[in-house]
Amino acid sequence: MKRILLIALLITTAFGAEANVKLPAIISNNMVLQQQTKAALWGWAAPGEKISIVTSWNGRTTRVTAGTDGKWLTYVKTGKAGGPYTIRFKGNDELRVENVMLGEVWIAAGQSNMEFFMTKTKNASYTGVLNYEAEIKAADYFGIRMIDVANKVADAPQSDFKGDWKVCTPATADTFSAVAYYFAKEVHTQTGLPIGIINATWGGTPAESWTRKDILEKDKDFKVILDRYEQQCREYPEAGKAYKEELAKWKSDSSKSKGAAPREPMSPNSSKSPYKLYNGMVAPLVPYTLKGVIWYQGENNADRAYQYRRLFPAMIQNWRDDFRNGSLPFYFVQISPHRSQNPEIREAQLLTLRHVSHTGMAVTTDNGDSLDIHPRNKKLVGERLSLWALHHNYGKQVAYSGPLYKSMKVAGNKIRIQFDHVEGGLVAKGNAALQEFTIAGSDEQFVPAKAVIEGNEVVVWSEAVDKPVAVRFAWRNIPAPNLYNKALLPASPFRTDHWKGATEGKN
Repeated sequence: MKRILLIALLITTAFGAEANVKLPAIISNNMVLQQQTKAALWGWAAPGEKISIVTSWNGRTTRVTAGTDGKWLTYVKTGKAGGPYTIRFKGNDELRVENVMLGEVWIAAGQSNMEFFMTKTKNASYTGVLNYEAEIKAADYFGIRMIDVANKVADAPQSDFKGDWKVCTPATADTFSAVAYYFAKEVHTQTGLPIGIINATWGGTPAESWTRKDILEKDKDFKVILDRYEQQCREYPEAGKAYKEELAKWKSDSSKSKGAAPREPMSPNSSKSPYKLYNGMVAPLVPYTLKGVIWYQGENNADRAYQYRRLFPAMIQNWRDDFRNGSLPFYFVQISPHRSQNPEIREAQLLTLRHVSHTGMAVTTDNGDSLDIHPRNKKLVGERLSLWALHHNYGKQVAYSGPLYKSMKVAGNKIRIQFDHVEGGLVAKGNAALQEFTIAGSDEQFVPAKAVIEGNEVVVWSEAVDKPVAVRFAWRNIPAPNLYNKALLPASPFRTDHWKGATEGKN
């Protein structure tokens, strides 16, 4: 009899556990829901369980029934920005989500320069933002919230992640994404709107890691990435063993001339694996209702920059499709000067801006460090990203872009360059001679050029080139240009030619 009662108790307990309404990490205390829309809410319960959702900002009840797999999804109408509010989820039990704000929700994603913390850490690469102690002390904004998506490599799309929303205070802001914090701070202070940031970042990761597998499979240029990865995975058992032996030998070598540590081979669980960060860190966010995305990545695709011309737009479209918003704003940072970063990766980003609608690009040629790929002035970066959002999404009449190459015209032995975004005119910062212009004839041999501003154009020439056909600007790994518009936003590097570059053909 006791055995029967024990079995019955176990069955009841198991059913009760399954019947409890469960919510994903993204739907939790301190969250921000997108204002003035139909915002997605979802979770799990017992199959067929009826769930009532009461939203305190309007007192409405939304009802949904869990499917045969226990999953449920619905949408609730949100009002104007404000809060805090409460959401009650009632099924066989009841859950309450407290301190909810209605506002603007942005994903901040990419690699280490977006991940870079406000504070200095034990990781030698993360040295903290400029004046980080004072900046963190002043980071007290009830209306700014951030949730970090835990780093995860996954073979299949995940339904949830580990993380929790944090209100921005001096006690929590230290590990906030610095770029995202400054972006959120600027938008929040300029508009008064609560800002929610979903931080999905992982240092040293390529764009294909953040892209769905089927997107890569269907394109022959991207399929090469998958084929190479699968071959590397097959070779990993032997390559991994050899790597461990080489690493141990390297560590035991006390000589100053031992060189760099051996490079770890690609493994099935590498953060650089194609599509697996999408599975582990983006898929669990779908279909959370968003305002837009800010993105800082590209360093790990620089050696395949020509491929990035198509891979980056494909990834953007992938995210827009999955978040069910074909015009989802996608604002990104053009890669800063560094010895490892070629000009073609910046060109690929410029071309994305030109050819993909509802995108924006923050130029950072004045924020590089030739030796440190993680420049500390994240405030400049976050604020330049915010200009795109403030202008295009929040109706602020602010200049948001520096000069962008538009067209060229040969005039004798000179070339005249026209630009977009020259509101107020062009300037040479510091009133110095324009720097970083080169010019070439049909022999494709570029030489340093003289350049002057005439109205809204730049005239470029060299006595060494009688019949010029092409101009390049800031076309090297570590440029130091000084062409700006009157809003003191820098011009993007560019070239007027289409001659074959160093990364063309590399997949």
